[in-house]
Amino acid sequence: MKNVTVTMEESVADWARMEAARRNTSVSRLVGELLAEKMRHDDAYERARREALEFRSYGTSNGLYLSDDEMYGRGQPR
Repeated sequence: MKNVTVTMEESVADWARMEAARRNTSVSRLVGELLAEKMRHDDAYERARREALEFRSYGTSNGLYLSDDEMYGRGQPR
């Protein structure tokens, strides 16, 4: 584990102390857990975003979004 120094507003520090006490842990461990949770959330979001963009392999659009014609099947045989 790595020790770091964190600077925060007094109101944030007060909240962190109360939240840590409520969870029966230290402020240091609380901050570490909150950052780890944020990291997992961001990683999962980025992974899902990449998968969604890869899933979009149908159609001919090269952009991030389908064109209106592609979306509504205009100009394609039915």
